[in-house]
Amino acid sequence: MKSKKQGRPSKAAPQPAWSLRGWHVAAGAAAALVAALVVYGPALSGPFVFDDQYLPFFSPHFSEAPVWSAIRGVRPLLMFTFWVNNRMAGTEPYLYHLFNVLFHLFNSLLVFFIARRLLTWTGVEGIRRESLAAFAGALFLLHPAQTEAVAYVASRSENLSALFFFAAVAVFVYRKSAAVSWPMGLLIMVLYGAAVSTKEHTVVLPAVLLLIDYFWNPGFSLAGIRRNWRLYAPIVVGGAVGARYVLGVLGQSISAGFHIQGLPWYDYFFTQWQALWIYFRLFVLPLGQSADYDFPIVHSAFDAGSIAGLAGLLILVAAAVYFRKRYPPASFGLLSALILFAPTSSVVPLLDAVAERRLYLPMLGLVLIPVEVLSRWRVSQKVAAGTAAAVLLVFAFLCYQRNQVWASDVSLWGDAVAKSPNNWRAHFQLGIAYYQKSQCDLAAREYETAFRLGKPDYTLHLDWALAEDCLGRPEQALDQLRKAAAIKRSAYVYSQMGLIYGKQGKNAEALSAAETALQIDPRDDLAYFCRANLRVLAGDLAGAQSDYSRAIQINPENEQAQRGLARVLARRQSR
Repeated sequence: MKSKKQGRPSKAAPQPAWSLRGWHVAAGAAAALVAALVVYGPALSGPFVFDDQYLPFFSPHFSEAPVWSAIRGVRPLLMFTFWVNNRMAGTEPYLYHLFNVLFHLFNSLLVFFIARRLLTWTGVEGIRRESLAAFAGALFLLHPAQTEAVAYVASRSENLSALFFFAAVAVFVYRKSAAVSWPMGLLIMVLYGAAVSTKEHTVVLPAVLLLIDYFWNPGFSLAGIRRNWRLYAPIVVGGAVGARYVLGVLGQSISAGFHIQGLPWYDYFFTQWQALWIYFRLFVLPLGQSADYDFPIVHSAFDAGSIAGLAGLLILVAAAVYFRKRYPPASFGLLSALILFAPTSSVVPLLDAVAERRLYLPMLGLVLIPVEVLSRWRVSQKVAAGTAAAVLLVFAFLCYQRNQVWASDVSLWGDAVAKSPNNWRAHFQLGIAYYQKSQCDLAAREYETAFRLGKPDYTLHLDWALAEDCLGRPEQALDQLRKAAAIKRSAYVYSQMGLIYGKQGKNAEALSAAETALQIDPRDDLAYFCRANLRVLAGDLAGAQSDYSRAIQINPENEQAQRGLARVLARRQSR
């Protein structure tokens, strides 16, 4: 292969003896769909977990909102897909999971086409090119490390933003001429805007396009970059706007940005010198996966692990640059992967030092490395095909097993606790999972463990109180609620106090707690429900009817208030 022949999209390549046809694409897509549904099958019926339960479609007003209202604010396209899911299935999780799997399927097909084009520019043709590209797409589809980004509904931002990102790359590499036309540049810009507005880490698309141009247009020179001024001139402006948008989003986030207390950017940066190797290891050997890595933050640039990690990264970059002409797909794959890791794994602090979903976008580059290895492996086609098939089967099996873990919130957080016994958040989430299954004794035990391992937390005390109340231990529940109120004086805490006092027959204390809740938040439906119950006991049916009605008006899904109102109406009619 001669480098001067690489990456000349302006000239049509001669037709190979075997070419991709429409039925080949359809058959491959059908096979990929079946494979995706099989390996992700266990998680399709899994519950909403962790941040899923804070997504906007759980709001009682979301289903009633018009589409324009639902998509206002950040990430409008993501919110639109949730709005569609909500209109079709309410808050039943199956369809939300299915949409994630379908987005993942489309992404794997785009990876196939992108890898196919890059292999063509490298000089690989015919059935060999198609097989290698299919391996790239299948590896992306079936890799176990992708599970979190697909099975976790809140991670739809990962695979949906990747869909627009990969589509932009596909449009770029399949352009008909070396120079990007104005219409093609506009289409790429639209897809870029869609990607960034779905998740901000896709802001690095221009860097990936520049790298593609350097490698393949016309091959390891700046000529291709200069030729595509129609794209890069507006994309610089778009990138500046995108960067401003990203900074605005980070300023509002509580889990990302330079304002996170106790996590300066340089400590996070030192930590990522080690964390990146976790991702590389997961790509090669996807064992020991966890929903919540208990990865410590490094506070010194001279930490032995960080220095070794940085040295290894510099060696990899130097090797990719040095061997860029000899091994272009692998070199490009590594460099592009590091670019795609940069938004989440460099200087912008995130609360979690390691999260498997951050592998999703960089997987586009990483899959090109084994593709390069297979393409240069001097063995018979049968041996190479058999090896590739064996790798995919093993990864598919591991992916299926990982999805079985995601099929239940108890199994998911139990797995995280088993792998990180001192992770207080994993114990806390396991407690929530037990409580939702009415296993209140186990929930209380996990909350107590989380309290011993972590710092006092409002939500921990509140949920612990609910578990104690479930166990019929009102004094312990009230004690936890008082501790929660000391951290954060919320209407919900006092509403719960009122309900517990009411069950004890302490009506004066219950009424005082309900009134306090309404002072804090006049739209707290539980407080109205609590006060309505007390008015029923006092014989004030008219007042109880008013409070039940108000609770239902605020929260139409408050079934307890609905039942209470029905009883009051029946009693008033019988008089």
